[in-house]
Amino acid sequence: MINTSGIISTEEKYKLILENFFNSHFDKDFLVSHGLDHHRRVWNNAKELLQYFKYQFDQLFLQKLLIACYLHDIGMSVDTGIKHGQHSRELCILFLKEHHLEETDYKDVLSAIENHDNKDYDNSIVTDQLQTILSVADDLDAFGETGISRYLEIYLERGIDKQLIATAIRENARKRFDNFEMTFGNNPELLKKHRERYLVLDNYFKNNYL
Repeated sequence: MINTSGIISTEEKYKLILENFFNSHFDKDFLVSHGLDHHRRVWNNAKELLQYFKYQFDQLFLQKLLIACYLHDIGMSVDTGIKHGQHSRELCILFLKEHHLEETDYKDVLSAIENHDNKDYDNSIVTDQLQTILSVADDLDAFGETGISRYLEIYLERGIDKQLIATAIRENARKRFDNFEMTFGNNPELLKKHRERYLVLDNYFKNNYL
């Protein structure tokens, strides 16, 4: 159940300052796959997911989710590898300080940001709703035509062997889709929509790179 008024007021208060902060730390011509547009899409994905909960989240949660969606990959400006979540956390702390928000009140945001890119899903149960929504919303942006270009740019940036890249992408995307299905699979319409997007990506790398 989506809190429309809460989302509108949260966006009015924080969206622009988050985008300005992001742009001040992330070169718009660097790593387009993880630039501001990616973070905008992740926020839109998160808003879509909120519709499938049976209860409304309060405005503080929405504020935290917006911050997490907009800053989860900002650390790519420092390190495009597996440690970027840590750098994103540090930059989020800077954002909180600049806007007089107490770090102790946003520990869940910082944890979600730091751990959002655990795509091995080795924790059997993630009970934190903030991290769950952020992670799935981020995963959904890896599918479809957008996902094809995003995967290629970041995997080439990370130096993955071109002979192995298709297999690596398909394996990573499968884990993302499996996690999405496990978390939101009881919503047939949502599942159908994003399964089709997942298959666009999977079929592309199956048919063009293997």
